[in-house]
Amino acid sequence: MAGPYALHVENRFLPRTAAFFDLDKTVIAKSSTLTFSKSFYHGGLINRRAVLRTAYTQFVFLAGGADHDQMERMREYLSALCKGWNVQQVKELVAETLHELIDPIIYDEAATLIEEHHTAGRDVVIVSTSGAEVVEPIGELLGADRVVATRMVVGDDGCYTGEVEYYAYGPTKAEAIKALAESEGYDLARCYAYSDSATDVPMLEAVGHPHAVNPDRALRREATLREWPILAFDRPVRLKQRLSSFSLPPRPALMAAAAVSAAALTAGAVWYAARRRAGTASV
Repeated sequence: MAGPYALHVENRFLPRTAAFFDLDKTVIAKSSTLTFSKSFYHGGLINRRAVLRTAYTQFVFLAGGADHDQMERMREYLSALCKGWNVQQVKELVAETLHELIDPIIYDEAATLIEEHHTAGRDVVIVSTSGAEVVEPIGELLGADRVVATRMVVGDDGCYTGEVEYYAYGPTKAEAIKALAESEGYDLARCYAYSDSATDVPMLEAVGHPHAVNPDRALRREATLREWPILAFDRPVRLKQRLSSFSLPPRPALMAAAAVSAAALTAGAVWYAARRRAGTASV
């Protein structure tokens, strides 16, 4: 079809396919979770010191990406930070500031790809390490069909306990899309995936058409060795400006963390527990 990435329109008689997108620095120009720090501050969830720390973390993330150890430290910090937060309040704060904070940092190139994959007959799935309460509204804004995201344990009081129920990171992302492929009938050999981080190599390996987007150094090396396409996204654009000239309406997101099978959730928990044990043993 027409467009800069020469995508092929799906034959309706063939198995279904999908395009899997990492979110941070792939579809949007910043960390989705850290972008909402000021909203959480104004909502009384965090103090000024936490705002400054998240701002610094955002800077490090944007300057050079985040390797596994940095991601683990970020996960531990954010898990401890959100302990005791009321989930409904978090959802309301995200909804109130979603368009103000996220709309201006969506990459034009990513929005184009999402539109073209939809037009070609593919589902679009956002697969992100950020929390579901942040990722799901962003997925809906983008018109994604499904979302896979990290989920925190919520207590009987409606507040986060500080524990992680499902960590959408590294190999667990690959397990999640394989589970979706089984439940939705996707032919992974004909599916597409996009990410900026070497930690997503397992997800990229799982599909027939992997793409490195704004890759960190490790992923750039890997993509070059494997001859994966390397894309540069550098034009943030307001989504509503695009929609005004786009003939197809955005499709509602079908929030599919629940659609990730129990097998994928179990695999994620087992991998995360193993990482924790390994980390403890090395101290």
